[in-house]
Amino acid sequence: MEMFLDWRSVGSLIATVMVFRTAMRDFIPPEAEQWLRRLLARLAAAFRAPTATILIDEADGASSGATNDLYDAAQLYLGSRCLAAAPAVRLYKPRQSDRAVASLPDAHTADDTFQGVRVKWTSTARPVERGAGHNPYNVFGSRGGGSGGDHRSLELQFPRQHRDFVHDTYIPHVIDEATRMRLKSRERRLYTNRAAAPGDDHHRLWTSHTFSHPSTFDTLAVDPALREEIRADLLRFAARREHYARVGRAWKRGYLLHGPPGTGKTSLVAAIANLLEFDVYDLELTTVPTNSHLRRLLVSTTPKSVVVVEDIDCSLDLSDRKKNSGGADEDNAQLAMLSPAAAAAMAAIGRESISLSGVLNFVDGLWSSCVGERLMIFTTNHPERLDPALLRPGRMDRKIELGYCTPAALRVLAKNYLGVGEDPDDEPGAVVDGLMAEAEGLLAADVRITPADIGEVFMGCDGAGASAALRRLVGELRGRRDSPAADTVQSGALTEEKME
Repeated sequence: MEMFLDWRSVGSLIATVMVFRTAMRDFIPPEAEQWLRRLLARLAAAFRAPTATILIDEADGASSGATNDLYDAAQLYLGSRCLAAAPAVRLYKPRQSDRAVASLPDAHTADDTFQGVRVKWTSTARPVERGAGHNPYNVFGSRGGGSGGDHRSLELQFPRQHRDFVHDTYIPHVIDEATRMRLKSRERRLYTNRAAAPGDDHHRLWTSHTFSHPSTFDTLAVDPALREEIRADLLRFAARREHYARVGRAWKRGYLLHGPPGTGKTSLVAAIANLLEFDVYDLELTTVPTNSHLRRLLVSTTPKSVVVVEDIDCSLDLSDRKKNSGGADEDNAQLAMLSPAAAAAMAAIGRESISLSGVLNFVDGLWSSCVGERLMIFTTNHPERLDPALLRPGRMDRKIELGYCTPAALRVLAKNYLGVGEDPDDEPGAVVDGLMAEAEGLLAADVRITPADIGEVFMGCDGAGASAALRRLVGELRGRRDSPAADTVQSGALTEEKME
């Protein structure tokens, strides 16, 4: 009976509320009803603690789309500290990594408590539209019509009375924890620039993959004296931050690696990155449409990085301006042969395209000091074709020639590929020593062969033993000695193929 009375009382209450609501609608004007609603909302808000919000965008629009380090630090912090009990997480497993990385999905929240203060993180994403006629460089193509990608950000909400604590203590704590986690499990990355059109500030300018090249200074097939000289120069550069600041120079260094194809330029770049534990930015100039886009690529790189431009003489016309004074006349003649509309379009694209001046400013302009500790490495097969302004000290501080294989480099290759010198019981010592001596004698007699060619010979004899591989190498060297003209033709063909 008591239960029946309780339910009957609840029913009476609900009926009373419905009658009161109907009376309000019938007898109270709409203006008065809105005023009552606002009053009730203010009364409810008075009993809640006021909150403040900090927005952290993925890309800094004021810096032309440069990555926001605080955004990456917050995502790393959330993935390791706050998402264990989250209802939904985004998982990503990098290549050659032992574990997956968690991040906060879009339109989801995660709570965190630090020193008794509770905060809430929310991940948001909104589409960014570009006008159809905004970008004249539509040759790159894009999917999704006029979509310019998603603008992602993190919202940090907290009680307003803890504003100073969050700004002065909590955010530095997030940055410090993210830095510690990066150093604990540092994964070096290999970046390459996207083939994006100018004005596309809402896309990341670089894509990355795990950098795991095995080349080291101990495996480089170069002259030992040159190898140690380069190693000492790099270590001295990495330890002289105060010196560069004292003399008023940006903390960067430029290297020009030149020599025939197959002499180890790319392997040296990888060995430099492994020695200094730097990330690598492989810059493809043919996909950079304008000088301003090139500057955006520069400022979006991170400290402790190697920026590499391979085969720069093939990527862009950076030849000596004094030798090409008639280039403008030739361009004007070509434009005159086109229709007026086509000539105007080509002239407009030419004015906007990347130039020698843009590359010079990229290497040693004011923007080059905005990144920090960085190496700039250019490789080429023909340094004589480059403009002298690009090669002066301050832009290319060291010019390193990597030539054909020498006897000292052969000993390194034999150790790397065949284990010669590591285990003397593997092969009869007299046979291997005799073949090595003959091969070194042929190299000393100016028989030209690149380290890459020798490596290919050794790879073709994998499992056959050191003596068999060295016999094949000696035969190859004898053939090149007896037919130097054929060797020259082959080298020229390789160079021409590389340029194409």
